[in-house]
Amino acid sequence: MDSKKPMRHTRPSVSASILAAVRNRNKRPTGVTRIVRDDLLIASYNVHKCVGIDKKFDPDRIAHVIGEIGADVIAIQEADKRFGERSGLLDLARLHRENSLVPVPVTSLYPKGHGWHGNLLLFREGVVRRVQQLGLPGLEPRGALVVDIDLDAGPLRIIAAHLGLLRHSRQQQSEAILRAVHADPSRPTLLLGDLNEWRVGKGSSLHFLHPVFDPAKNAVPSFPSRFPVLALDRVLGHPHSLVTAIEVHDTPLARVASDHLPIKAHVNLKSALTETGVRDRAILAR
Repeated sequence: MDSKKPMRHTRPSVSASILAAVRNRNKRPTGVTRIVRDDLLIASYNVHKCVGIDKKFDPDRIAHVIGEIGADVIAIQEADKRFGERSGLLDLARLHRENSLVPVPVTSLYPKGHGWHGNLLLFREGVVRRVQQLGLPGLEPRGALVVDIDLDAGPLRIIAAHLGLLRHSRQQQSEAILRAVHADPSRPTLLLGDLNEWRVGKGSSLHFLHPVFDPAKNAVPSFPSRFPVLALDRVLGHPHSLVTAIEVHDTPLARVASDHLPIKAHVNLKSALTETGVRDRAILAR
């Protein structure tokens, strides 16, 4: 699906890496200490098909956690059943009623599904200008939503993805995402979701995202939810100044509702737009 009609809504080695993550789990970087008050709050949450660490299927808990977060935009992974009719698992009417969140429109792979390969993007206020449902390469069926949305603070592109479990697949998927970014680089862009990679630096399969995104920046442990040591969930910005701070949403309910903790990013879109405009003028002046 490549929607053109605007939608308006107001208001190192594996073992070494794991050991390093355990040692550094309390050193949770937040990018900067000062939070700009008018920043957007953008979140990502792998809801594990609404099955908590107690093995209970409970969409109600997930809805409460989403309410706790209070994000302007939130990307959900594993929003649909994996087998059978693969229907959507969340009460979208409730999320709208209680949190003013509505889904970005997609054409689901299944009649009762919510998302695209389980990816669902909810937003509070803004105008959706374009939606691209990107199929990602790899052995597993994976996809990403590429959404152009106009917010009160300005235009933003959001790429909501759930990358594969295999390293080689993640490399291919990273390259496919970059092609989508390069096709129209005019908007500040966020890449967020469960990227299934805990390594940083050249050993990471996300290294291919350089220099557009910086996967090593603001990596905070989000998995497993009871004792988070691995930074599987990410929010990456282009330009790099777009994300000013990032943190996990670590509450008693979030620790049990899913095996992932949600992550929250503070986004200064106005500053990023200024930076992008200065850079574009410099390029035109050459």
